[in-house]
Order: sequence, then C-alpha cells, then structure tokens
Amino acid sequence: MSTQRRDRILAEMGIKPVWRLRELPAEVEREVSAEMHAEASVNEAPEPAQSHFESASEGRDAAAQYPADHLAANLDWDGLQQAVADCRACRLCERRKQAVLGVGDRQADWLFVGEGPGADEDERGEPFVGQAGKLLDAMLASISMERGKNVYIANAVKCRPPGNRTPEVDEMATCRPFLERQIGLIQPKLIVALGRPAAQTLLGGEPKISASRGRLFRFAGIPVIVTYHPAYLLRNLTDKAKAWEDLCFAQDEMAKL
Repeated sequence: MSTQRRDRILAEMGIKPVWRLRELPAEVEREVSAEMHAEASVNEAPEPAQSHFESASEGRDAAAQYPADHLAANLDWDGLQQAVADCRACRLCERRKQAVLGVGDRQADWLFVGEGPGADEDERGEPFVGQAGKLLDAMLASISMERGKNVYIANAVKCRPPGNRTPEVDEMATCRPFLERQIGLIQPKLIVALGRPAAQTLLGGEPKISASRGRLFRFAGIPVIVTYHPAYLLRNLTDKAKAWEDLCFAQDEMAKL
C-alpha cells in the first residue's frame, strides 16, 4: 500500500500519520468511507475500576442459570441461528425487532466481538452497520482486512438493549453461551474485544479498557486483545490513535500464531 493511501485511511479514522509502522501492511482491497466523524447513537457507560479478570468463572456461573446454556452447547450454525432467534431468556427480547447473531467468515482467523445491536443493527439483522460499523470497516482496512474476509463479527448480546444502553451483567450472562458456541464453531486464532462489555463477557470481572490495552488475555486458550468500541471512538477522537496501536498489536500477535 502506498504511503499516500495509508495516510488517507488513517485520516478517515481521525488519526494523523505522525508515526509509522516499521513494516507496511499489504495492499488494502477497497476504499473506506470518509464519514467517520458523525456522532454515534450508542452510549458507552463509564468504565468501572479494574479487577482481576483472567478467570471468567463469574460469567459462567451466571450463565448456567439460563436455558441458553443448555440450548447452545452442541448446536450447529443453523440450530444456533434458530435458538438465538427464538430466545426469550431475558428482557432484551421484549422490544427487539430481531436477534442479531453475527456476520462474516465462519472459518475466520479473526473474531471481533462488540457490545450489542443498535437501532440500525436491529433493523437490518447485521452487527455494526451504522456509523460505528463504518468506523470498524475503516479500522479493518487500516490493517489490510475486510469484513467477511477471514473476519467474523459478533456481539456480547444478540438483542438491542433499549435506548442503546450498555447491556447489564445478567443480560450478558444470559447471552454468553451463544457467543461461546459461536467461538467453538468458528475456532478463531485471535479475538478482539471491542469495548468493556465484550471484554467483561469474554474475560469476566470488571475490566477497564485503559488498563487492559497492550496485554494478551485468553479465552478457552484463544488469545484475546482488548481495545475501544468504535462507538466510543466516534465521541472520543483522540483515542483513535490508541485503537490503531491496538490493531497493530493484534496484527503482530496474529503473525506469531
């Protein structure tokens, strides 16, 4: 990829190219949207203080209370899609238009996990299709990746929280078995947790993004890297450069696998 094109992509992400990678990524296959600075409708709650979250036992124990734990354990993709569509295990089902399982390559090396569907996602049945989705596409393009090509995108919860609020702990615990089964079916080489709810679902505890960045965690033996949610970045432009660093860290780790 040419320096000019790489700089243009970073500019669309709101990152000035004041520093560069030692090795340039491969050719980016498609242009990305320049409409990256619109205000996001998703509200991300302030991050709580960090606690130990290498173990996810707390989330597993909570999830065991719900039928989803038994429903999801051995389902194939068709069965999982139907189980998510039929799920009535928590209050999020009450106001949704449709459940949103995920989208992308079902044999992908990369799995990106976000928070939950927003209004656009609830309408279309696909994660990350609004302004935050455009920014995520730009983030993927910045490391020579593309939605659907060796990439799968999912969320911590499959139904839209009312008013796009942050999912609550019990709601994430209810949906966790569905995400676990997705991971089991995909068998990704690396997982990128986008935002605190995704990190909390995968790793347990009460993670703080600022303290988790640049560290390697594990979920069922799979490396997990934590970074900011694109909706948060739309409201906090100065942190886009940090997210770019996190993606470069993830790319370096993937190269080692």
